[in-house]
Amino acid sequence: MTPAAPSARPYDLVATDLDGTLLRSDDTVSERTRAALDRAAAAGAAHIVVTGRAAPWTRPILDAIGYTGIAVCGQGAQVYDAGAHKLITSVTLDRQLAAIALAKIEAEIGAVAVAASRDGVDGEVVFGPGYRVQEGLPAVHVADQTALFEAPLNKMYIQHPELTDDQLAEVARQVAGSLVGVTMAGEGIVELLPLGLSKATGLSLAARRLGVTRERTIAFGDMPNDVPMFGWAGYGVAMSNAHPELKAVADEITLSHDEDGVAAVLERVFP
Repeated sequence: MTPAAPSARPYDLVATDLDGTLLRSDDTVSERTRAALDRAAAAGAAHIVVTGRAAPWTRPILDAIGYTGIAVCGQGAQVYDAGAHKLITSVTLDRQLAAIALAKIEAEIGAVAVAASRDGVDGEVVFGPGYRVQEGLPAVHVADQTALFEAPLNKMYIQHPELTDDQLAEVARQVAGSLVGVTMAGEGIVELLPLGLSKATGLSLAARRLGVTRERTIAFGDMPNDVPMFGWAGYGVAMSNAHPELKAVADEITLSHDEDGVAAVLERVFP
């Protein structure tokens, strides 16, 4: 059998986070970045969005930029077909384990404010007393925290009145890391996930569907929740606005999301 000819393109898959990476501060994708992604597509490379946002919070962004491919949402919990507006796969968080994890965390550091992302392509984010929801994102307030557990969940969010996000995430890992996964995805966004779940697990599933290998993947991100994705991909690029934890494991640091950092790299590797 004649061996397959090597690919002329440097990568077969471009994986990008959304917030702080592909999206500028105004939640738009620049014309330069769109052109760079088009150039990669013309060379035969697929583009896949890999985001911490669950599908309901991701859909409006993808619709606005005309994205119709597969997206990995909810920190890897959901593989979402953006063109068909449907979930291909979905992993849920065991609510009993989540409740135990929360109890352990609060026993260590006192009360935390909590929100929950409900499963499904139209799943709501519900939040309890004291939780600060990012401006512009739809969410439903509930007065009783027990209401957070009334429906299947893909993840939970916690906030503490005094600890930093990094400190809160570290405490959560120490006391509840055997029950749930813990990641920090942005300012005020510390998440409890199904144990073992990460952007890497969701991306590996999506890449398998696309027939792409990890070695032929270039990934872009900005937060600690992107660390597993960088570990899976062949090459990881952190934005200049990225968290130090991600910069420490990146193969390259590019310009910020507001300076078209994704485009700057793609223009070089897909000349």
